[in-house]
Amino acid sequence: MTEISLQGQIKENAEGQRLDQALAELFSDYSRSRIQQWIKSGEVSVNDQIVNKIRAKVYGNELIKIQTELEAEVIWDAEDISIDIVHEDEDIIVVNKAAGLVVHPATGNWHGTLVNALLNHHADLEQLPRAGIVHRLDKDTTGLMVVAKTLKAHTHLVNELQLRNVNRQYICVVNGALTAGGMIDQPINRHPVKRKQMTVIEGGKPSITHYRIEQRFSYYTVLRVKLETGRTHQIRVHMSWFKHPLVGDPVYGGRLRQPPGVSSGFMKQIRNFNRQALHATKLGLIHPTSGEQMTWDADIPEDMKKLINVLEQEEQRL
Repeated sequence: MTEISLQGQIKENAEGQRLDQALAELFSDYSRSRIQQWIKSGEVSVNDQIVNKIRAKVYGNELIKIQTELEAEVIWDAEDISIDIVHEDEDIIVVNKAAGLVVHPATGNWHGTLVNALLNHHADLEQLPRAGIVHRLDKDTTGLMVVAKTLKAHTHLVNELQLRNVNRQYICVVNGALTAGGMIDQPINRHPVKRKQMTVIEGGKPSITHYRIEQRFSYYTVLRVKLETGRTHQIRVHMSWFKHPLVGDPVYGGRLRQPPGVSSGFMKQIRNFNRQALHATKLGLIHPTSGEQMTWDADIPEDMKKLINVLEQEEQRL
């Protein structure tokens, strides 16, 4: 277990505030829900008296002490699974996720996930919500993800994601020849019938995707995409709605059509690309402890390099 010992004084002008509100401001490295848990479990003292009511009012200038231990929040097994760690320090881990690796254990995938691998690498992650995972990539999407190693880092990263301060850029290959970059601002929510899928739908959550052209071919386009929001399957859903679905997308790709003039050998290679052509290539964030702006880049994986090479060769033939 990890011990946490905090001490501070409520500000003078806080009179009338709820205890949990005042403590969330005093100890801003920790979420309000976490502080509420500590209050309810009797781990918070006000002027050396235990107070376990989150709605208790404060008067200002009270001395606060919090003494607690982080217990395991997950019960998943640590597994010796190879992962590509591109950066690690006392607060965060940045990984370059491989295709086919599920991020989080769930029904049908209790083992062999990124979380299982991370628990093997750093056992203390079991004490954090979702083992430090603050954002996800789909099973067959590759690229950069950040994982929190401490509760403070977890709170910071969740807040930064909510404030849209994390720079997440992707490379993808889509069907169709785009002529210019742009922005897709369309709400996304769960599909009303196909419950495992997401869709653009009125009343959904605000979702914004920016894209620009990296390479353009006669019938396909390589895009660099930047997320302003982070909805489930956002890029895949937005590009499908835009009538330019990702190559290889088994869910949102639609029926594969053979463009006029392309070779049968070329189409066979397109069909054989059996995952969405999507890679998280850049990640930028403010470090939770140092405040430093940090950025990482991950080159596209070999299968996407080969796909783009096939597109280049076919373009020369046309």
